Amino acid sequence: MPKLASKPTLELEAQAQQRGFLQVAGVDEAGRGPLAGPLVVSAVVLGSQWDLTHPLNDSKQLTPEERERLFSIIRKEAQGHKIIVVSAQAIDESNILAATLQAMAASLDGLTPRPDYALIDGNRYPPTELPGETVVKGDARSLSIAAASILAKVVHDRLMRVYARRYPQWGFDRHLGYPTREHRQAIQAHGLSPIHRKTFRSRPRPEQLSLL
Repeated sequence: MPKLASKPTLELEAQAQQRGFLQVAGVDEAGRGPLAGPLVVSAVVLGSQWDLTHPLNDSKQLTPEERERLFSIIRKEAQGHKIIVVSAQAIDESNILAATLQAMAASLDGLTPRPDYALIDGNRYPPTELPGETVVKGDARSLSIAAASILAKVVHDRLMRVYARRYPQWGFDRHLGYPTREHRQAIQAHGLSPIHRKTFRSRPRPEQLSLL
């Protein structure tokens, strides 16, 4: 029988709490790999009263409808959350790695209640004095990171649908800015839109997709 995919838990949060940390935040992003549109980073403190019956998971494992429903629940019931949006222009002015790490630090800095420990999805820690750890595939391991991934993904996709109405030639509502064949063909036909990342190539280098 195929092995069932594991679901995220609060084990990493509990380990941090056993070491004396009370406000553990999960941090994740959406929109790192697209050729167009914003990067969105979210930080979430679920809190000690979080209802474990809510089916949080890696946002990629959820349907759009499930993400939207959980988005509302997380914003209402989590102890705290912060969402940071980074424009394509800001990404071009630095680079995607720097933009991601700076946004992660900003999300933690703007979070209320102030976290005292961070669980960061990936393998790069942001420039913050806050103690914490990186967690590879963290959205499949930590409920706090999974919650952050859902907030970031929903905001990213909502913004791309808004841009799809503003710039219909590029079909952003269908590919959400990712480098699909349809998207590359639209760039060949229409050039770059105002929200395209000019430092990204239409056939992205591996480092554009796997920086964290």
